[in-house]
Amino acid sequence: MSDSPMPPNPHVFLDVRIGEEFVGRIVIELFRQIQPQTAENFRALCTGEKGLGVSRVPLHYKGCRFHKIMPKFMVQGGDITNKNGTGGESIYGQFFPDEDLSIRHDRPGLVGMANSGPNTNGSQFYIITVPTPHLDGKHVIFGQVVKGMGVVSVLEYVRTNDQDAPVEECIIENCGEIPPGGDFGICEQDNTEDVFPPFPDDSDLDFSNVSDSGWGHTWASNTYCSLQCLQNVSKCPEM
Repeated sequence: MSDSPMPPNPHVFLDVRIGEEFVGRIVIELFRQIQPQTAENFRALCTGEKGLGVSRVPLHYKGCRFHKIMPKFMVQGGDITNKNGTGGESIYGQFFPDEDLSIRHDRPGLVGMANSGPNTNGSQFYIITVPTPHLDGKHVIFGQVVKGMGVVSVLEYVRTNDQDAPVEECIIENCGEIPPGGDFGICEQDNTEDVFPPFPDDSDLDFSNVSDSGWGHTWASNTYCSLQCLQNVSKCPEM
């Protein structure tokens, strides 16, 4: 048996735009050691490295929408084929099987696979904003937000229609994998009014009152910058 240490869990990022306004970056740690197949699916969909899928659309979250938003519950996106919650596709084909269903939906920031029943995982995912025990045993939890819960909270309170679809486009403007030990692409000392503390503290904050705060999209989010810390980025589940 090898004594080599297990490789660290990968981290990926989603850069989010609401309407014409860039909001910020969500950084997600993927539970590769527990959910290897699901984590690899999400990682590869963030990088786009697999090219076209069986439906002949790019296997890539870039340009994908958050199509379903429910305050004090979750935000959902990842429909890479139809962009509206009716489609999706994994890197393994249309669907792939459930992995470990024992991880509980017991804290905000957990990331899970949306599905339409057992073993129907594709590309759609959700991020919960409160504990959601009614989802336990039904959906695979494969990651957690480690930076950018402020961005998730801004998404959570975007105005929606009676189908829980946002009235403004909520787009994954860019996405990818962060190399081990790499910069998360968040500037803490950039002269902006970032109300959230540096990683990892913002994973433990209570955002339950964000809808009453009056924060603007950018003020309420983590300020994103490139790995070179650009100075002005404003120019740059089926349940």
